[in-house]
Amino acid sequence: MSADGFSTSPPPGARADWTIDQGWERYSQAEHDVWITLYERQTAMLPRRACDAFLRGLDALDLHRSGIPDFTRINEELQRLTGWSVVAVPGLVPDDVFFDHLANRRFPAGQFIRKPDELDYLQEPDIFHDVFGHVPMLTDPVFADYMQAYGQGGQRALELGRLANLARLYWYTVEFGLMQTPEGLRIYGAGIVSSRAESIFALDDPSPNRIGFDLERVMRTPYRIDDFQQAYFVIDSIQTLQAVTLQDFAPIYDRLATASDIGIAAVLPGDTVITRGTQAYAKTGGRLASARG
Repeated sequence: MSADGFSTSPPPGARADWTIDQGWERYSQAEHDVWITLYERQTAMLPRRACDAFLRGLDALDLHRSGIPDFTRINEELQRLTGWSVVAVPGLVPDDVFFDHLANRRFPAGQFIRKPDELDYLQEPDIFHDVFGHVPMLTDPVFADYMQAYGQGGQRALELGRLANLARLYWYTVEFGLMQTPEGLRIYGAGIVSSRAESIFALDDPSPNRIGFDLERVMRTPYRIDDFQQAYFVIDSIQTLQAVTLQDFAPIYDRLATASDIGIAAVLPGDTVITRGTQAYAKTGGRLASARG
């Protein structure tokens, strides 16, 4: 077993890089119908919630069509726009495999879709979370470069033993990031845009803190994997995110080695506070309600 709990070799039927054939022709109509239901539900609510880059990506890739997207088709447009492609994997993959794919502008996506009774929560990422949630942002050239740089940074973090800190950066940006725009707060994180419940909670609920993005602050902050977030970090723009993170993290990791974690619900004197949350949701015990996979 590897350090992250995976077998050191890919499962049967997978290639050496853990990729598999999508098998688009094998999806049933019921599975296509689940995609259509999820797609229509999310796209009905995301205008004025999702950032412009995400909405442009949805239009560019035309992810609706007749159901679950065929990776061969969407990769033609994605390659043309930013040089990225989507590759099918059997589920979660080892960290080193994941980072290698990102570093080479390949996004690994699960090829199964949730059941009709799992629309509002799924423990493991499925094709809706991975493709609807993540891939539209990969049509934006700046975000596409950020994701490649993150993959390269992940390879370095593994060497330095600082993956836990870097994972927090991914979680609070790629998965659960918010953006401040002239029109107000907008979503760009895949874990939010693919979840009806969290699309509402992240922007409208008074419970969570919403704090201006600071790289080291983010890297010191744990996150929730089982429920809505108690804190969201807000960037000014994708360009700002990229500029802040395109640096050598080694000195940062050195400082973090002696720094303590920051409480997940804490608000520090130096924070840029967009919203100081009540934490009411977490105080009442929360509930497993977000379809983030």
